Amino acid sequence: MASVVSLIRSSTLTDVAEYAYASTVPAGSRLVFLAGSCPLDADGNTVAAGDYAGQAAACVATLRAALDAAGAKIEDVVSTRVLVASNRQHDLVTAWEVVRDAFGPHDVPSTLMGVTVLGYDDQLVEIEATAAVAD
Repeated sequence: MASVVSLIRSSTLTDVAEYAYASTVPAGSRLVFLAGSCPLDADGNTVAAGDYAGQAAACVATLRAALDAAGAKIEDVVSTRVLVASNRQHDLVTAWEVVRDAFGPHDVPSTLMGVTVLGYDDQLVEIEATAAVAD
């Protein structure tokens, strides 16, 4: 089934940003609000300690599993927020590149944020997302 998400671009805004500036879903769509996807293994241990790219990849895998459980896929994501525990822009970009590549052409509106700390020991990355599917 095709995604109900429409990505919106603006010719008056810079095309340097690697994502659409907005997205919409039609009335009657079922919204899926996902908890922050964390880089945890099946036992609840943080994976890829010290590795921003490795943790971002683990978060994407967690996000895909949560989407699947809700009957959605990555192309159904409406927006994301990527949280990175760092005050260095390079670390944020490292995590972002993994997330961006995972979404491919479905470049949803996203916010990339540096934060001081995240909830689990050794956690560096977390991805929040909202998705929409046909009801």
